[in-house]
Amino acid sequence: MARKSTIIALMALTMASCSKQNPITYPEAPNDGTVDVYFGKEVNDPYRPLENDTAAETLEWVKAENAVTEEYLSNIPFRSNIRERLTQLNNYPKTGMPYKENDGKYYFYKNDGLQNQSVLYRSNTPGGEAEVFLDPNKLSDDGTSSLKGVYQSHDGKYTAYTVSNKGSDWTDIYVMDTATGQLLPDHIEWTKFTGVAWHGNGFYYSAYEKPTPGKEYSNTNEFHRIYYHKLGTPQSEDKVVFDNCKQPQHFHSVDISDDESVLMVMGGGAGKGNSLYIKNLKSPNPEWITVEGSQDHDISVIGKKDDTLYIFTSADAPKYKLMTVDVKNPERHNWKDLVPEDKDAVLVDATFAGDKLILTYDKDASHHAYVYSKEGVREREISLPGYGTLSFSTNSKDPETFYSFSSFTTPSTIMSYNAETGESKLFHATELQGFNPDDYVTEQVFYPSADGTEIPMFITYKKGLKKNGKNPVYLYGYGGFNVTLNPGFSANRLFWLENGGIYAQANLRGGGEYGEEWYAAGTKQQKKNVFNDFIAAAEYMINEGWTNKDNLVIEGGSNGGLLVGAVTNMRPDLFKVAIPRVGVMDMMRYHLFTIGWNWAHDYGKSSDSPEMASYLLSYSPIHNIKNDGTPYPAILVTTADHDDRVVPAHSFKYAATLQASDTGDAPKLIRIDSNVGHGAGKPIDKIIDEYTDIYSFIYENMGLEPK
Repeated sequence: MARKSTIIALMALTMASCSKQNPITYPEAPNDGTVDVYFGKEVNDPYRPLENDTAAETLEWVKAENAVTEEYLSNIPFRSNIRERLTQLNNYPKTGMPYKENDGKYYFYKNDGLQNQSVLYRSNTPGGEAEVFLDPNKLSDDGTSSLKGVYQSHDGKYTAYTVSNKGSDWTDIYVMDTATGQLLPDHIEWTKFTGVAWHGNGFYYSAYEKPTPGKEYSNTNEFHRIYYHKLGTPQSEDKVVFDNCKQPQHFHSVDISDDESVLMVMGGGAGKGNSLYIKNLKSPNPEWITVEGSQDHDISVIGKKDDTLYIFTSADAPKYKLMTVDVKNPERHNWKDLVPEDKDAVLVDATFAGDKLILTYDKDASHHAYVYSKEGVREREISLPGYGTLSFSTNSKDPETFYSFSSFTTPSTIMSYNAETGESKLFHATELQGFNPDDYVTEQVFYPSADGTEIPMFITYKKGLKKNGKNPVYLYGYGGFNVTLNPGFSANRLFWLENGGIYAQANLRGGGEYGEEWYAAGTKQQKKNVFNDFIAAAEYMINEGWTNKDNLVIEGGSNGGLLVGAVTNMRPDLFKVAIPRVGVMDMMRYHLFTIGWNWAHDYGKSSDSPEMASYLLSYSPIHNIKNDGTPYPAILVTTADHDDRVVPAHSFKYAATLQASDTGDAPKLIRIDSNVGHGAGKPIDKIIDEYTDIYSFIYENMGLEPK
């Protein structure tokens, strides 16, 4: 009897869904017949009105599209069961690493399970009795306000924190008395891409001018300046301390050394790296010194010891290295090698723990960490259990540190670590209810892309799974902006795995897995390498007997949404379901919205040259949708009304074009979320809602019913 029950349970995933969806009638999108001309070539952009996200006709279209999508999803019989299981999987305590602040106390984030936002606690000792320091769940009724950053003054007396509302990149800065938690009257509005750098009786921050009402989430952002705010004064009196009027589309971020002696400004937006300007505040007449004026390399100051600055950089080191320089003469020609470039691994992080340095490297997209002396001598490796992702919580004044390790099936495990002695102890292990990580395995494979380049990919699945040629496969990729996809944990992914699905994560060119050369090979007029790498990953999973095209789903977000849109146009026959999330879908006009211009170092711009315009047009997802009856996979587009990173117009126009084209009978739907942005800070209930709909859509269109 027990054996029969087991067999029935295992068969659940292979049973066809009993629901029968009615033919979909899509809303008619506003169409003004716009035609643009690029170097003499006409390009249609009929759904241009959808770029106006606050127009009445756009709002009506959004409402109608959501109604169609909701009707479709509500007819999926197992949708509520999926939501129930995802809620269970997400309902476990999540504890972040402690970090020691300037007031001598230890701070850490914790979520009891289903709180929309994690709460910031503090205690006198690591693991000691804790009190709530800041609860972002109380900042809004619906949990859509989130903490972006917390910054304590060097004397520990004040704490500034930045808040994002409804997922937007716009933030507000608030200041509180650290000891009492009492808010000060200081309130800075309309900041963006900023931290807080304390100096004296105030702090530095980055901001744009106040945006035009009604265009806060779509208009181009220009003239990013550094301001200084003195406590107790209104924002209108804040002083501009750094500006670059000749380059309105540069970012500027600010930092200061722990002893408040060196002020640093990093500039970005025009190249693959950043510029660096330094002002020695201890000089009699401090002036800005240009350490590096170009944005050709990544450059960041990781710390200051005595009169020496420690610099993490890709300058003359495609896989990155550590340098030192005297603070009084910081120009680049004075830099000295401390830890040279490693030819077999990419340096991805460096931090001080007391007088020791902890360096993290990527080796085939998995983290490895080592302890070095401040003189640059490697002393030991930190032992790790396998493929995974590391993060460190360190203090430049104390060798006692913490690090967390996570993998595809294991949530964060926090260890305490002494950088002087090498002693490591378990501090906190996260326990999951009803899911055993030991039942699953992750392997790494390498497969050839179209040009023969070997591409790494992680494959995670339940032990005992057979290569039967029909396993459901969830293939994920990104491939851009020097971002490395390391093994990471997602509670929502467990649902797919426990239902017998395979999760495959391809490390495509355009990412940072093997340094700047790997990254450059997926940019501008080499961008199609990324798409070919992803297509080759799907073909590998089929050719190796893992699955077939009727059981293959692809997903990606942001630049990964572009990836999904592009490869679906290139190979619509290869996938059963495609999920492009918050994607960059209009490659001809992406640079005209909010901070889209910042992506030109990856993509190039349609205004650059006839060749660049032609190349972008050749893969732009909106402009390459077939309209000749070619069957496309089922597609669920996702976006959000407060996404001011990749504005929703991308997804709006893409969905409208799909729905108006002859691409077969599979559904082409768009899910437009409200009161959230690009993804960061999204409340847990909205995350569960979104994954419920994504999984429901996938299983429905694969003809499968999950357990």
